[in-house]
Amino acid sequence: MSTTAPSSGPAAASGGPTGPSVPAGLDRPHFIGIGGAGMSGIAKILAQRGAAVAGSDSRDSETARALRALGATVHIGHAAGHLAPDATAVVVSSAIREENPELAAARERGLPVVHRSDALASLMDGTRAIAVAGTHGKTTTTSMLAVALTGLGLGPSYAIGGDLDAPGSNAHHGTGELFVAEADESDRSFLAYSPEVAIVLNVELDHHANYASLEEVHESFTAFADRVRPGGTLVVSADQSGAVELTSRVRGMDGLTVTTFGEAEDADVRITRITPRGLTSEVEVVLDGRALAFTVSVPGRHYAYNAVAALAAGAAAGVPAEDLAKALGGYTGVRRRLQTKGEAAGVRVIDSYAHHPTEMAADLEAIRDAAGDGRVLVVFQPHLFSRTRELGAEMGAALALADASLVLDIYPAREDPEPGITSAIVVDAARTAGADTAAEHDASAVPGLLAGMAKPGDLVLTMGAGDVTDLGPLILARLGE
Repeated sequence: MSTTAPSSGPAAASGGPTGPSVPAGLDRPHFIGIGGAGMSGIAKILAQRGAAVAGSDSRDSETARALRALGATVHIGHAAGHLAPDATAVVVSSAIREENPELAAARERGLPVVHRSDALASLMDGTRAIAVAGTHGKTTTTSMLAVALTGLGLGPSYAIGGDLDAPGSNAHHGTGELFVAEADESDRSFLAYSPEVAIVLNVELDHHANYASLEEVHESFTAFADRVRPGGTLVVSADQSGAVELTSRVRGMDGLTVTTFGEAEDADVRITRITPRGLTSEVEVVLDGRALAFTVSVPGRHYAYNAVAALAAGAAAGVPAEDLAKALGGYTGVRRRLQTKGEAAGVRVIDSYAHHPTEMAADLEAIRDAAGDGRVLVVFQPHLFSRTRELGAEMGAALALADASLVLDIYPAREDPEPGITSAIVVDAARTAGADTAAEHDASAVPGLLAGMAKPGDLVLTMGAGDVTDLGPLILARLGE
């Protein structure tokens, strides 16, 4: 367990973090891949605290422009010359390879190379941290907490793996003592944090390049629970099998309070009702013997579960549950998490970041409820060769929940191609499950194909963690012709 004692008492609206404004050594940081979701958030907070932030990314973006507006220097492309002579450290993610010229230059100069998780951990020093973990739902739950705590005037700092409502809105340096952060298990980097409150939404096998088995995933999440500060709280699902297994492993840890949430009869925060209302849901829970009801302004049972996790964590941090429940109703979504992109010719286009089969099925079920009598048409882009190798068949089975789907080529992200691993694995599995599915290797043809398929009342879902998101506006434009 961590030896750092937690702060006590409810969250305060005034008074900033007690730690240094800019962590030692990060006063002139250089970020390699500064436009990434996790990296840009850390860079933004450092810039807001007064650091002279610089970095590079492979392409220009709205996020890069938002960072420049904060005073950061953002280079496009990677070159050793981008590393300023007075840089004090280089910040990297696990996706940055050793042959990157800026990283190589930093090594030659003997500059400290800091993993993004360690940089984020240093930003959380001196705060009352709430870390949100789980195989799915981290970004949404972190966003819900950040929006609700902000709405209550508590001035939280936050670092989220997605934008709330605009590029660059994934992070903020607040004036309050709470710091809400998304805790990424993909490369075990969440083991750098020592939160006062931790959330584990679910535990499943993913990120196959880093985890050889589900047992390794459990070991990692157990170690994460052990990082909670003495006297702190682990908020964990009472319904998801992997989370239930985690609870059985961590109950009895010295100084750890375990609070469960879900529909299980013995859940500490028990969900008594979830009622879908189109693109919203009404939720009722019982917490400490009190019934609370609130609205979640995004569709789907899984988003309602995320809101209840946020409620339980905020209550564990001392925020009045009744106030927090009302404030959660102010959350209207995060970019790429069932985000409505627009409507044209009577067809709605919605974007989903789902890329794991469980996420895909959950979003498709939510959209099915919202579509009513209309059809659900999906453009899916598999993400990572390793994930497609291990879970491609399950991805295809999830697509059977759509009325029709197009499957693009695999988005490689940080991985190199693997012989025999293509999106055909997903297409074949989808067809075996009875889905109306076709492969489409030319993404530029998709807007025209969808415009020809869609009818008024239909709903088009662009789905995946890659650049499939760029197709939404193009589909809308083609529908509007």
